[in-house]
Amino acid sequence: MNEENLVQVAKIGRLVGLRGELKLNIHCDFPEQFHSNASFYTDKNFKLTINSYNPTKKTVSFQDYNTREDAAKLVNINLLVSKDDSAKECNLGDGEYFWFDMVGSKLKENDKILGKVDEIERIGANDYLIIKTSDELVEQNFPKLFYVPYIDRYIIDFDKNEKIIYSKDAFGILENS
Repeated sequence: MNEENLVQVAKIGRLVGLRGELKLNIHCDFPEQFHSNASFYTDKNFKLTINSYNPTKKTVSFQDYNTREDAAKLVNINLLVSKDDSAKECNLGDGEYFWFDMVGSKLKENDKILGKVDEIERIGANDYLIIKTSDELVEQNFPKLFYVPYIDRYIIDFDKNEKIIYSKDAFGILENS
């Protein structure tokens, strides 16, 4: 599998119990993809298939890892899915987008490109676009990076095909960064 096509959705945590259960630290907004017989790529170049998942306790067990000793080998491994599988498995509502679709997009305000989305970070209950400021603005002594909350106050629209995020008042954030 092409690594560029993979996104991290969870990280396997500590051992829990005696039968190979592990804590599952979910790094996505779609916990429904974690269920019996769901398969994931790992950052160690092998696949894992879920045997059972408890959403209340956020514990998981994997096929062929039935003992505590076997499961211990999985601690701290990242679970990955392909972008295509994410799109099939996870239903987005209107105005919702995958982070991987937005990273690399230009942030545009009043016909001016402010920069590109370098990364997205969740802080508390809000997502923040981490914008790498355009070279033109950096030359004018603006900061190299700034954060824009992904809320209606600042984000007007996202054109997924053109990879452009239209904003309002984001330039004010840049000026005050």
